[in-house]
Amino acid sequence: MSINDIQKLIKIIGLKAFLTKLILFLESDFARWDTFHKSVRHATYFAQGAIELMPCANDQFYAFKYVNRYPGNTAQGKLSVIGIGQLSDAATGYPLLLSEMTLLTALRTAATGALAAKYLAREEARSLAIIGTGAQAEFQVIAFNSLFPLQQIRYFDIDPAAMAKFSRNLASYAFELIPCANVREAIHNTDIIITATATTKRMRLFELQDVATGSHIHAMGGDSPGKTELSQTLLKAAKIVVEFIPQTLKEGEVQQCDASDIYAELWELVTKRKRGRENATEITVFDSVGFAVEDFSVLRLVYELSLEHQLGSEIALLPEPDDPKDLFSVLIPFLNQN
Repeated sequence: MSINDIQKLIKIIGLKAFLTKLILFLESDFARWDTFHKSVRHATYFAQGAIELMPCANDQFYAFKYVNRYPGNTAQGKLSVIGIGQLSDAATGYPLLLSEMTLLTALRTAATGALAAKYLAREEARSLAIIGTGAQAEFQVIAFNSLFPLQQIRYFDIDPAAMAKFSRNLASYAFELIPCANVREAIHNTDIIITATATTKRMRLFELQDVATGSHIHAMGGDSPGKTELSQTLLKAAKIVVEFIPQTLKEGEVQQCDASDIYAELWELVTKRKRGRENATEITVFDSVGFAVEDFSVLRLVYELSLEHQLGSEIALLPEPDDPKDLFSVLIPFLNQN
């Protein structure tokens, strides 16, 4: 599936419908957590960023994503995150789908955050603050709006152009957009907070006393070793949920903490093994670094929709000899016999 194919798909079914389906696919897959072969992603770090491979499989499909994180790319007019993914038949090992995963990563990241908020945010949540209005921001807000009837979006970024872009892209939506002068102003008395900055170091965007009672925080900015956005004091006071503990301890906000500080993995809330929000006053944090099950879910969805709507193109990537034991035969007609 090319970028053009994904654009056509969104045009056919609509962005809200796609996100709604994706949230259902994610919830279904997290509910089957024990059926997956799981591992932390393989990351290679460079001075400029990181390149990662993220595999995941069950007895039906094998999926993987190639993805990078290069925060400095935007200064060169390039995206800071790009991805390519594959879905394969687990029975034969044959690939079923090759797809762009830059747009799909943004969509699945937003949908996963919304799914976690379904269990961790207050049902009556009507206001959302987002800190960092870069490439992920609009996807996040639209996904959360698909589950919560948001009335007010408060936002801040250190880049005024990014704030203007964010406002322009979301101008047609029914919620009120409120640009803010700083982080504290943005999160003041807000039900849901999303942190999505491009920081590459440990920092504190705000303190525990700045957060309203009963707020839910989707912390998606800490996604590599040495990179965090929240203080240890805030984390210690909050109910923390993660995707996959071994990975989040290396890359998430909780790299500042111990495993004992983590309340649950997301699948435990989905399967009702543990309760999500238990009262209106607790502060909850979804420490989201991204996990391969989410890529599995979005690739599975896109594969089904591509078949349903006859999108995508078949590419001859694999040889097809008449005799599967005679691979050399596919070259014989093209060999120079001299």
